[in-house]
Amino acid sequence: MSNRITLKDHFREGRLVNDRLIFSVIFTGLLFTIIMIRLVFLQVLEHEHFDSLSNRNRVDIEPLPPQRGLIYDRNGVVLAENIPTFSLELVPENVPDIDLTLNALADMFAMSDEEIGDLKVRIKQQRRFKQVIIRERLTQQEVAMFSVNRHRFTGVDVVGRLIRHYPQGALFAHTVGYVGRINEREQQYIDEQDYKGTLQIGKTGIEKYYEDLLHGTVGYQRVETNVQGRVVRELFRSAPVSGSDLFLHLDTNLQRVAFDALGEYNGSVIALDPKTGGILAMVSKPEFDPNLFVSGISSKQYAALRDSPDRPLFDRALRGHYPPGSTLKPFIALAGLEMGVISEQSKSFCPGWYTLPGQDHRYRCWKSHGHGHVDLNDAISQSCDVYFYDLAQTLGIDRIHSFLDIFNFGHRTGIDIPSESAGLSPSRQWKQQNRRQVWYPGETLISGIGQGFNQTTPIQLAHATSVLAMRGINITPRVARATRSSVESELELLPAIIAEPLPIERSRNWEAVIDSMIDVVHGNRGTARPVAKDMPFKIAGKTGTAQVFGIKQDEKYDADTLAKKLHDHALFIAFAPADDPEFVVVVVAENGGGGSKTAAPIARKMITHYFGVVSDD
Repeated sequence: MSNRITLKDHFREGRLVNDRLIFSVIFTGLLFTIIMIRLVFLQVLEHEHFDSLSNRNRVDIEPLPPQRGLIYDRNGVVLAENIPTFSLELVPENVPDIDLTLNALADMFAMSDEEIGDLKVRIKQQRRFKQVIIRERLTQQEVAMFSVNRHRFTGVDVVGRLIRHYPQGALFAHTVGYVGRINEREQQYIDEQDYKGTLQIGKTGIEKYYEDLLHGTVGYQRVETNVQGRVVRELFRSAPVSGSDLFLHLDTNLQRVAFDALGEYNGSVIALDPKTGGILAMVSKPEFDPNLFVSGISSKQYAALRDSPDRPLFDRALRGHYPPGSTLKPFIALAGLEMGVISEQSKSFCPGWYTLPGQDHRYRCWKSHGHGHVDLNDAISQSCDVYFYDLAQTLGIDRIHSFLDIFNFGHRTGIDIPSESAGLSPSRQWKQQNRRQVWYPGETLISGIGQGFNQTTPIQLAHATSVLAMRGINITPRVARATRSSVESELELLPAIIAEPLPIERSRNWEAVIDSMIDVVHGNRGTARPVAKDMPFKIAGKTGTAQVFGIKQDEKYDADTLAKKLHDHALFIAFAPADDPEFVVVVVAENGGGGSKTAAPIARKMITHYFGVVSDD
């Protein structure tokens, strides 16, 4: 068998290799061309777009919340301040699992189920990009503990903040008010740009009324961050503008005197300067601690306040409705004088009761055996009901209503605190519209002594008394006295708001009523004689006792057999000095009994403190 030799085709093999090389070069060139075209597209044509995206990943814009303006009393005592604190916060959209995170934090900080439940509710109510405070006022130990475990909690961090604090506690709770977390309803009307980084807003009182002034202007900063979101360096900063400081007419020492003098009684005490309208003291009792609301009050704490039968959250000074009782008599007397129905010498006979013509029903005087023949001075100083029954019957409800209207009874005073109530000054038209009933003559009689449908707020009574003291000069009550844009700035005084003077034609009518009010305090038979002790000037005042419930014709009022909540309210209005008033005070002591026994001594303590009168009582 012979061996066969196979010859290789070198030409064919070389051509095959060359074809493969050419294909590889063409394919590689095509890929390179595609890559270059893509690079040109990304680096040149789309440069701005991807540069922007890159910067967004690398650069954050963070809001810088402004420092809220401070609130001071007239003597520079701090009523609302900002204190530094560390808080634990989360941003919901950055947290992968809210429930898991909250449970882990609850274990770390020993948080109760109630606290976790409240947090979950707030997280649902809050927008997902907004910070939610988990825990405030962390201790150094708690900050250190979380810092060690921070890698476990994506979207959660410790943040240094200034939070609101009220160093006087409950003393100014209703007047100064408080701030609280911005809720869903408030987010609908606030400017989100102005409140970026801000978690709180004024809820009540001065804090709410002057929110725009106190809040300030938000700033921002551009910062470079690493992949963990930590700030590496600051690129740009626009500083926030702090809110303006607010100085009030309120006097902390006088407020405390009023608060302590009211003692066990619920009610209100208001003192003001009649020449400026400035509120010097305004107490509503019972009270509450406004600091509870700053960081978010717990459901249990809020329920205790809300459901308390004493209603501590209710501002009695601005919203409490009380029959003015006999404190209305000076105004009814002024109406009689001005309309020519009576003169200073006009007399009525008081046998202890009054009847309408043709009727047997007796409208009783507080003094069962009567005052005898009384003129205007006697009627006011001794608070004779029969005199004012007769005067009210002669005037009629329409003229009474129209005259009280000019003193702002039944209207808001316009004080610079929100949520003021209008009270009620009844009229024939009001009853027809609201009760679908006609007006009865007997209702006119009891309206003349401040009972019946009459409902006034303490601030209305204080304002009306101020107008009376100033002989018709009508100045709107105001709590805020001045503002200051910075510590270096001068105080800018807020001007008094003066309305048109009351249209009283005869100036002597003012003096006739005021002279009678002086005799309430300084007269031999006045109902508030103890107030005058050791006083170096004359005080004009008027006691009032307002019935809480009606007494039948054949019954007598017996405080010893009644529950305390059915006792009469005690009222007293006064201004001093009577000839050149500097100080007006109004006291309403709920269920305090007689105005002379309970309310007048409280007013005396206010007057002696304000004027520095030394007394041995």
